[in-house]
Amino acid sequence: MKIGHIELFVQDVQKAKKFYISKLRFRETASQHGGTVVWIERDDMEFLLRTGNPSDAPTYQASDLGIVLYTDNLETERAELEQRGINFLGIDGSEKCLTFKDLDGHWFQLVNPQDH
Repeated sequence: MKIGHIELFVQDVQKAKKFYISKLRFRETASQHGGTVVWIERDDMEFLLRTGNPSDAPTYQASDLGIVLYTDNLETERAELEQRGINFLGIDGSEKCLTFKDLDGHWFQLVNPQDH
């Protein structure tokens, strides 16, 4: 057995798709059911966006799920994400573990795995 993909439940699939493509540089790989279900991927990470209840955790630490993104250069990646409209909302225990949310409240952490 292996993990196949991650399903993210979102209020508006098309708005979520736009966020992931424009802000996090995912690419759309498939669309089903008239665009109400969309597959996106980046590197080896595949998400399925579908209508459902968004997350409402107020902090990364209070969330029941965190998606961790790796980068080789934290400051450069942070600056690029901020330029694309990502608003960093805090840290997870270290200034080198930056956190942010998507449009539906799913929490992300950006970290250089070699330097934290």
